[in-house]
Amino acid sequence: MLYSVRGTLIHREPGAAVVECGGVGYRCSVTLNTARRLPDVGEEVMLYTILNVREDAVDLFGFAERSELACFKMLTSVNGVGPKAGLAILSELSPERVALAAAAGDHKAFTRAQGVGPKLAQRIVLELKDKVGLPTAGDGISVIAPVPAGGVSASHAAEEAVSALTMLGFTAGEASAAVGKLDSSLPVDQLVRQALKTLGRH
Repeated sequence: MLYSVRGTLIHREPGAAVVECGGVGYRCSVTLNTARRLPDVGEEVMLYTILNVREDAVDLFGFAERSELACFKMLTSVNGVGPKAGLAILSELSPERVALAAAAGDHKAFTRAQGVGPKLAQRIVLELKDKVGLPTAGDGISVIAPVPAGGVSASHAAEEAVSALTMLGFTAGEASAAVGKLDSSLPVDQLVRQALKTLGRH
């Protein structure tokens, strides 16, 4: 319903920012990552938004990047992950780190977020893998595993980066094209960050 808000930042507080647009102040709940990128009060700001309507409340959530918004939507689609947990996760982990953790089956990364226990973290990993078509250990086929200490092959790193970008809302074609322009010998996290720059998200 509300894709974004652009206007003057008139107030900021822990976990929230108020953006005035056309004389109306929109209070947006934000992650710590977005809060760190907010300008000073009185300056112009633009946030990508999603409106959450409940019986007892109407909440607006704002994000500095579309990739963070896409990640929030994906996280809150997981059974048991509400907006509060989604914000907590994205306050601890960047969108690319969320994608990489899910792709690698690293459920412990999600337990760093307040209110996310081991069982919910495992559910997040399982459901996000399903959303991007990644296999799970029970499928009897190869699984994208955490990066070993000795490193990974160039093709494996590129494959993980494409999977991570797909989880962030890009099509497989967009992700493959962006990663294909990069040095595939780079670590996965660098491939993802540089691909995001190429895709215009940073």
